[in-house]
Formats: sequence, structure tokens, C-alpha cells
Amino acid sequence: MSARIDHAVTSGTFSLDGQTFDVDNNVWVLGDDAECVVFDAPHDVKAITDVIAGRRVLAILATHAHDDHVRVAPELSEATGAPVLLHPADLPVWRLTHPDREPGGTLSDGQVIEVGGTRLEVLHTPGHAPGACCFHAPDLGVVFTGDTLFQGGPGATGRSFSDFGLIVDSIRDRLLVLPPETVVHTGHGDSTTIGAELPHLDEWIRRGH
Repeated sequence: MSARIDHAVTSGTFSLDGQTFDVDNNVWVLGDDAECVVFDAPHDVKAITDVIAGRRVLAILATHAHDDHVRVAPELSEATGAPVLLHPADLPVWRLTHPDREPGGTLSDGQVIEVGGTRLEVLHTPGHAPGACCFHAPDLGVVFTGDTLFQGGPGATGRSFSDFGLIVDSIRDRLLVLPPETVVHTGHGDSTTIGAELPHLDEWIRRGH
């Protein structure tokens, strides 16, 4: 069985620094017919379990800990028996949403996760959040970037726990070096490719956050 990528969109809110916004979040699920991993757990457990479709979930991989990416993570963990894995640098952000519940494990730069016959490499890409991570599946030619890189530029860095210089370094040094045909599956909005975004780095730097 070969690995495939399934997708859903959930709707809810994102809150930070006393502001709340309506958002639509992508939910990506990577695996084969037997097992999978889930990237983020935004707003709606049922919408996510519908995509899982009864498969064994190896892990819930948090691209970062903003509330619109981890709000139902503990509930999804209980429903699937899978641990929530988060980079330790994002624990202060996680505790804003889940002060009484720790994640189930950690992510680290260079860590390899095997699922459905394919390999995911964890890329620590701080900037949008201190523990932001992307997940590169070279065999499939895809990278899951959360809110680090979107179609049209970097994720926002104008709020607490964020840093524009760091996100630019992360994108330049960790993502734009991937093969240009690599498909970028983002946390919000449409997918893109590394090659489509690469020419615009200097423009983003001039634009700032």
C-alpha cells in the first residue's frame, strides 16, 4: 500500500494578544489504508476523524501551538489513542490553550517519523512561533508548512512569541532549499510549490511582517 494525503478544512477562531479572528484551517492526514499521522487539530474532532476513517493514528503532529492548530488536540488524542507531538519551544504557547494538559511527546529538528511506508523529516522552523515545525516527505515531494510558509509569503509575525527575522531565516535556509517542484501544503489557504515562492524572498523581506 502506498502513502496518500487526505485533506479537510475546518472553521473556527484564532485568539492571541486579546484579539480573535475567524479562520479556516487545513487538516492534512498522511498515511496508507492502515495507519496515518494527522497534522494539527484545529476546531472539530469529527471532521478530523472522518478523514482518518478508522485508521490507526501514529501521532498528531503539531506544526505549532496557536489555539487554532491545537484546540481539539487533547480530545483527538483521547479519541484515537495517538500522542500529540510538539516542539518543546512551543510549550509556553501551548499552555495558553491547555494549561492543565501537556502534549504527549516532543518533536526535534531532524527527527524522522515513518508512516505508511514513507518518511517524514521534522524541520524546526521558528519565527511564526518559537517551536514551529515543518514536515518534509521527500518520497512524496511534499512539505507540510503549517503557518511558516503560505502561498504568497511567510506566516504572520506581528504578535507575541513571533519573530520576522527568524521566520525569514527558517524559510530561506530550511524550505527554499528543497527541490523547486516540492508541493507546499499550508495551514491555511491554497497549496503552492517551493519553486513558485522562491523568487519572492527579497520582496517579502522588503515588505516586512
